[in-house]
Amino acid sequence: MDIKQIAANQTEVSLNDGTIIFVSYATPVAAFVDGHKWIRSEEKYSVTTSKHVNKWLSGLNTTTVPQTEIDSLMRSI
Repeated sequence: MDIKQIAANQTEVSLNDGTIIFVSYATPVAAFVDGHKWIRSEEKYSVTTSKHVNKWLSGLNTTTVPQTEIDSLMRSI
């Protein structure tokens, strides 16, 4: 596992299996999973967190998933 702060209040958590979880402030809100799939939470967050997510996922084809799916990635750590 590798934790990397990429900007103020924006962190990437990289797992050994290739999963990357994007955390805005203290909330996991998006991820790269299964070696090819970009996912984002269906939850609505603050304007700032939404900007963070949109920047991280800019130009990528994403799938919207329940927040519980992203939360489960964090619990697997």
